[in-house]
This record gives sequence, structure tokens and C-alpha cells, in this order.
Amino acid sequence: MFNAVVINKDDQGYRAALSQVDESQLPEGDVLVKVEYSTLNYKDGLAITGKGPVVRKFPLVPGIDLAGTVLESDSERFAPGDKVVLNGWGVGEAHWGGLAEKARLKSEWLIPLPEGLSAREVMTAGTAGYTAMLCVMALEKNGVKPDSGDVLVTGANGGVGSFAVKLLSRLGYRVVASTGRPEESVYLTELGASEIIPRSDLSEPGKALQKERWAAVVDSAGSHTLANACAQTRYGGVVAACGLAQGMDFPSSVAPFILRGVTLAGIDSVMRPLDDRIEAWSRLAKLLEPADFDAIGQEIGLDQVIETANALMDGQVRGRVLVKVAS
Repeated sequence: MFNAVVINKDDQGYRAALSQVDESQLPEGDVLVKVEYSTLNYKDGLAITGKGPVVRKFPLVPGIDLAGTVLESDSERFAPGDKVVLNGWGVGEAHWGGLAEKARLKSEWLIPLPEGLSAREVMTAGTAGYTAMLCVMALEKNGVKPDSGDVLVTGANGGVGSFAVKLLSRLGYRVVASTGRPEESVYLTELGASEIIPRSDLSEPGKALQKERWAAVVDSAGSHTLANACAQTRYGGVVAACGLAQGMDFPSSVAPFILRGVTLAGIDSVMRPLDDRIEAWSRLAKLLEPADFDAIGQEIGLDQVIETANALMDGQVRGRVLVKVAS
């Protein structure tokens, strides 16, 4: 038996609870992992609170990220004792995830623990840091350079936003951070933001074309925020869209794309090819320092996950939430 956060939906309603689970209940997979750390992402918050249709089957253990040690393996890629990392692949949605002391997974979903990073550091970054790096890579591949101009990061207090601000500033970009929590300005400045603007500047309906401001954008909000960010992006600029914190809609027009040549790059982290994952984690290992993880992350135990998920969905959590799973 081991501890796990389990989500159920039945005649008693939708609920999440810390429970004791028998190993025989784990789903199919060719690798059994002892989970050391997991994370609490926005998607996990949606799943645990039931505020979004994330969970596809019940019962389910949430947690789209995990890092740990292989206990058993029927795969040629991994052997007992190997340190591994998982991000995405529908884990925590349709397959039992990382908010448990053990996880049985498919070996093709796993990568070795990145060289130069500990399991704790990898999970402090988690899908949020990995997604932020994918966004930065998309800007670079589309020709955005530090001397191109200001880069806007929306949802800057969140996990993706926090790591995007840190990564871009370390690479020499001038970062403008958008936030709905002005009291966190010191935090964002310490991460490397050169300027901070209120979320309300972008979150209301706006014109299809507006004054050109941004050489590039990393957006985790969607909806009107993404539409306004595109409308304000300079000629030939790039917008990396990776989230839907404000909404899944996109109330815009083709004007920024056909009149200013703006590129809208969609960033998917869930089904990303193996080579992209390894490149992103390698870049993170080179760019981030130990103090960066401490500045952005906060650690909780498995028994604090449900209450923290509710705080996350209420906008009361800054940066990243690291979950220490191993007792």
C-alpha cells in the first residue's frame, strides 16, 4: 500500500482525497517508478478541484509531472535504479500520474534525469519551466534576438510566466511582465523583469490592430489577453501561445498576421517529441542556477496538495509548487 491523491466521480459527487492505494490498482505500463517529487500545475489544479474537464477516467491519480527512481522495468531503455523524469503524455488526465508514491508508466514517456539537475530541481521547474523553455526556443527559431525589442510575458506570476521571465532575462532580452498582482512587482523584478504592466491593460476587448509594442510575446492566458498581445506585436514579431488561464477563446482577426506578418506559434508540451524534450531540459540545465529554483518554487507535502490546489485556482499561488512525494 502507498499514499496517493485520488480523484473519484460517482453518486457522491466529484471529490479528491489523500488515500491508501494498493500497487495492484496501478494501470498498465512497463516501468514502475518510486516517485520522489511531483508538482502542482494549473492543469492539476483544474483536475483536483473539478473546475475543468481534465480527468478522462475515474478513479484517477492526478499529477502531470514526476521525477523518481525506477523500481522495476520490462524496457530495454531503463533499469532499476535509473533516475527518470516524466512530463505530459496524458498522465494525470487519462493515466494515473505523479501525485502518488508509486507510478507505473510506459517507458516511451520517460527521459533520463537531465545531467546537471537534481530530481528536486527538475520538478521545481516541471512542465511550467519546460514549457517556458519551449516558448523561448520557438522565439529563437523564428529569429527573435535580444536586440529585437521588448518581449512581453503574460501571467508572469504563474509557473510558466516566472520561468519565462527568468530565462529571457538571462539570455539578455528586455522583459515586460504582465500581472494581475501588482504586489508581486518586487518578485518579478528580482526574476529579471525590466517593466511591469497591469493585467487589465490586456485582458479586456481591444482593436484588431493596436500600437506596435512587442518584438515577441510568451502568453499563458489566451482569450482577450492573447488577442491584444497579437494586436500589439510589431511587424515580423512572434507570439508563443502556451496556455488558457483567461480562456480558450481567441477573439481576434487575421489582421496582425496578414498586415504585420506576425507569427503565432502554438506550444504543446504534452505530446512533444523526445528530441525536443531533451533539448529543452538540456537548455534549462545550462541556463538556470540553483538559486533560481529556490526563488521560483515552494515545497509542500502530499498531504497539502488538495488545499494548495484550491489556492492555486483562486489565484493565491505565486511561481511553482513542488510536491515532495517520497516520505
